[in-house]
Amino acid sequence: MEQLHPILTISVATSAAMLAAVAILFRRLRSPNRSLPVTAGWIETLSPEYYRPMMRLLDVRDLSRSAALPGFTPAIAYALRKQRCLLFQAYLRCLSAEFGRVCAALKLVLLNSRVDRPDLASALLRHQMRFACSVLVIRIRVFLYRWGIGAINATSLVILFDITRLQLQTLIHQTMSLPVLA
Repeated sequence: MEQLHPILTISVATSAAMLAAVAILFRRLRSPNRSLPVTAGWIETLSPEYYRPMMRLLDVRDLSRSAALPGFTPAIAYALRKQRCLLFQAYLRCLSAEFGRVCAALKLVLLNSRVDRPDLASALLRHQMRFACSVLVIRIRVFLYRWGIGAINATSLVILFDITRLQLQTLIHQTMSLPVLA
């Protein structure tokens, strides 16, 4: 019976943390992003290539190569992981902000479109949910990585950003090429 008490405490704490994470996730999805693109050419400047360094920042192989160097200590490893985590988190914030702007612009184009696209609206909602959940998981993994636990792969997040960006780009080009009916 004494073993049950710590397990119950851990279960309740984990459930509370997961509930808080879900609440934050839904709050972020509901809140409007007020920083919409200013120019029509803005979408052309977006590129997943900007996030290529993000993919390599937390590569475990790089750290293991460094560990083989003379004079490399656990303190240096921790400092290196900490610094790289901070850079990765800056990239993640930038990617999240750009994804939010792309989604907001896509919603705006969908609202003002003459053609109803429930399939695209549904896909956008799914993308937002997947992106938000992926960011949450990656943030947890970054925290663990900082202490030398696990690895991080943000490729799927960048691919999701690129898919959503391409949907916006395609929809804008389709909207611009539609004939005006009087």
